[in-house]
Amino acid sequence: MSVPVLLLLAVAAIVVLLLLVIRVRMSAFVAMLLVSVVLALATRVPVGDIAQTMTDGMGATLGSVAMVVGLGAMLGRVVEAAGGAEVLADRFTRVLGRHRVAVAVTAAAFVLGIPIFFDVGFIILAPIVFGFAHVTGMRPLTIGLPVAATLMALHVVVPPHPGPVAAAASLGTDIGVLVLVSLPVCAVVSAVSYLASRRLGLEKVETGEGPLGSARQVAEETYIPGGAVPRAHGTGPGTVVLLIIAPIAQIMVGTVGQMVATEGGTAHAVLGFVGSSPLALLTAVVLAYLVVGHQQRWSLERRGQVLDSALPDVATIVFVTGAGGVFAAVLVASGIGEALAQALVAAHLPVLLSAFVISLAIRASQGSATVAILTAGGLLSDAVAQGGYSTLQVALIQMAVGFGALCVSHVNDSGFWIVTKYMGLSVADGLRTWTVLSTVAGTTGFLVTAALWAVV
Repeated sequence: MSVPVLLLLAVAAIVVLLLLVIRVRMSAFVAMLLVSVVLALATRVPVGDIAQTMTDGMGATLGSVAMVVGLGAMLGRVVEAAGGAEVLADRFTRVLGRHRVAVAVTAAAFVLGIPIFFDVGFIILAPIVFGFAHVTGMRPLTIGLPVAATLMALHVVVPPHPGPVAAAASLGTDIGVLVLVSLPVCAVVSAVSYLASRRLGLEKVETGEGPLGSARQVAEETYIPGGAVPRAHGTGPGTVVLLIIAPIAQIMVGTVGQMVATEGGTAHAVLGFVGSSPLALLTAVVLAYLVVGHQQRWSLERRGQVLDSALPDVATIVFVTGAGGVFAAVLVASGIGEALAQALVAAHLPVLLSAFVISLAIRASQGSATVAILTAGGLLSDAVAQGGYSTLQVALIQMAVGFGALCVSHVNDSGFWIVTKYMGLSVADGLRTWTVLSTVAGTTGFLVTAALWAVV
């Protein structure tokens, strides 16, 4: 099929999906599966491969999301049930003042987001976002969206995240130079994202119940089997900080250790295992089970009930995110992203602009930021190798690739569903808020990168 036809089919599929979810009110899970099947047939994906493509897309997405979301929700549920998030929020609010809270949480997200993946960081910080929102009387959106934008900016640009590391191998980027340049640029992106979120009219956006939106119910209502969770006293802020820092520190030790250890050796493998996100979150959940359960004087049965009560609330996130993976897999199998990227390469745009536009186009067409970074990096590798660019210029080219992959997070992106479902946003409001903010953040990052390019 020609590139225009493939693009037309992709746009039509996304429009139909939005109509089904927003207007027809069809389940997002069912709508994405249905549109995926029709799109696969329309783009002539071999009939015998369609079911396997859908299964692979679901499996690949849930393989990295299901355990992280489930364990992260359990950790958040224990903290919320014990009143820990509110205690921490109250302490920080008294020290910083109400108006500095959102800035402080966004700054914390910047530091925490350097070693950990976007989804892990957002899920770990979600109960803190809701705790601060409850104590200060602010809306969770006003804190949560800048946090998400900050985490995503770091995820697409700064090593040791997988996309930047893999792209550095393709483009021959010096990792040290990339880190030194990308961190201050991401700080600018974080600040602009915070300011831009204030212009989105978030106070007028209606939100439903996210998985953590009913924080007070965890302790006060009876939806946990066996009745309300009795509180001995609020868990101290030190305990909450420990539970947040523990998985992050474990991931950081594993990541940094792997960079130092000899690849292929026993130490490298062990550190990779220790620093894996699921194991780090599992460790934190067990720690919360023991420490918070003891502090609150919960019985063993009650501790298990608190943990189990977290899973029903995130089931929608897991299934919808998996369906988003199916949709993205069909888009990849159809060849839409690759065809679009090849057409843009043939347009012979300036290399920095090409890096941004190609990555943005792939991101918008098939969803995954990491795939967009890898594909754009591979397509540009020859041009970069033959262009005689300096070490700093190569790092800036890779940053342009990363910021392109930050833009236009929408319904084919698993991150879109994690953010919108946790924040209790409808699809339409998610497009008006998170999609816009991610695009503002990515464009800001590219403009700052282009300004640096002009002076080096």
